[in-house]
Amino acid sequence: MNTSDDELLDNEQTAALLGIKPNTLEIWRHKGKGPEFLKLGDTRQAPIRYRRSKVTEWLARRSFASTSAFTAATRPTVRQLVCG
Repeated sequence: MNTSDDELLDNEQTAALLGIKPNTLEIWRHKGKGPEFLKLGDTRQAPIRYRRSKVTEWLARRSFASTSAFTAATRPTVRQLVCG
């Protein structure tokens, strides 16, 4: 089994890696949340894949040492509030 950082994971494999249901990952993708994904084609039915390295990076960005660090990271900046 290939476990390199460039390994392409399908929706079910990625959901299992994250410990969530595949449907949750689909909802996140639709809402623009969750890790980056690849669309392997132009049709609606084209397969979706996730690079293992991108999933790992996404998880790292969501790691916090305390709840106050999480709150500060999710609080909008003044620029975001002004520029909308």
